[in-house]
Amino acid sequence: MFVKSIGFENYRNLENAVVYPEKGINVICGNNAQGKTNLIECLWLFTGGRSFRGSKESEMITFGEKISRIFLNFYSEEREQTIEIDIAGGKRRAVLNDVPKSYMSQIVGNFCAVVFSPDHLTLIKNGPEERRGFINGALCQIKPRYAAMLSKYKKILNERNALLKDIPRHRELEDTLEIWDEKLAEEGALVAVERFRYIEKLMPEAVAFYEGISDGKENLEIEYKMKCGCEPYMDRYEIAGMMLKALRSHQNDDIYCGYTTYGVHRDDLSVKINGKEARSFGSQGQQRSAVLALKLAEAAVLEKEKGESPVILLDDVLSELDQSRKNFLLKKLDRNQVFITCCENITEAENIVRITEGKISKSEE
Repeated sequence: MFVKSIGFENYRNLENAVVYPEKGINVICGNNAQGKTNLIECLWLFTGGRSFRGSKESEMITFGEKISRIFLNFYSEEREQTIEIDIAGGKRRAVLNDVPKSYMSQIVGNFCAVVFSPDHLTLIKNGPEERRGFINGALCQIKPRYAAMLSKYKKILNERNALLKDIPRHRELEDTLEIWDEKLAEEGALVAVERFRYIEKLMPEAVAFYEGISDGKENLEIEYKMKCGCEPYMDRYEIAGMMLKALRSHQNDDIYCGYTTYGVHRDDLSVKINGKEARSFGSQGQQRSAVLALKLAEAAVLEKEKGESPVILLDDVLSELDQSRKNFLLKKLDRNQVFITCCENITEAENIVRITEGKISKSEE
């Protein structure tokens, strides 16, 4: 999979243009605040996901304009394909291969990419929600039906939470909790099974990448941990049974809190370096390396599952790495099309462009 061209109109500070990248390493150079990350973000939007910067749609439109349009021509599944996205009125609308789509989720899994930026350090530093989001995002690109599965679980969860808030005022509703417990456990088990399977594939890749990044001096461990105590070897029925037991045994706590305290929406991904939790005991450099290893592993698993290499988007990654780690990273990504933002040129790059105040041009260096 690779990008043949990307175009944009009224997108952030970028001057309207069409860019034709190379299949290998593409370096986007420029000083800070010139628009380098905007180009990376633009590419990422074609995966169907939201901005990895947490930006609102209105922030992606050039100041003073009402609509932004971005275009992608890419090669995948042995044919050329196109995606067009309009951003207006706080919404995004997509057209895939000339077919309009009702929801952005309908283009997920067509153009696949993995993005890493300094903002992703929150994957380790922040709470479990960030790590669940990492798993969910990775799984959606591999199995678009997982998004529907997750959506169904969240809908049931919202219904149960609404009921929990009503029960203190209407005690007669308490008997209906059992119905929602069963539904939540059943759907949650399906989500958990997919997550367990994914982490089983991700773990050896992440361990190998981290070993290379750390020159073999440190080791990484990752584990999907369910609050109700389920284990990877369990099938969906065993997991559903344990989740149902946890939900029922904590009903009084849930009624008191007004929300559901057990379920896959409360699970976590444990990340350890040399046997210690990276969140609490890892240095910033170790946390950065762990996140980078997870992202590279995500790309490796995606390639194995989809049968073609995803596009790699690296925003301001190399500045914190020494030369040996840079060499390791670039060597590992030699099969992928890569977009890297930085302030200096990279001699290994096949294509170098410079962004100055949003204007993109070929570098003369």
